[in-house]
Amino acid sequence: MANTLVKRIFTLALGLALFGSGTAFRASAAESTPEQVAYGAGSVLTTLVYAPFKATFCILGGVTSGLTLPFGGPQTAGKVATSACGGTWAITPNTLKGREQVHFVGSEPSRQAASRR
Repeated sequence: MANTLVKRIFTLALGLALFGSGTAFRASAAESTPEQVAYGAGSVLTTLVYAPFKATFCILGGVTSGLTLPFGGPQTAGKVATSACGGTWAITPNTLKGREQVHFVGSEPSRQAASRR
């Protein structure tokens, strides 16, 4: 059972890394090709390290959310799950360049919408 969980987490991490690295090919024309490749490779490698920690945090948040449900109700349990599983899942080249921030803990959708205004 633990072996299949590790395989699933690795598959999720690899998929997120490949998804996140796709932004490397849409870089601006001012960057050289070797620089784009370096940032793309860096984002893949960084995501491969980061994603298992994020997945573990999300799984633990889901368990905690389930334990919170009987005592705090569905809204509180939803906030716990959103906080644990929301946020940044893939490290992109823009993150490595300092143009985007990593948000390990997610926030409520209403707060995200209000902060964008």
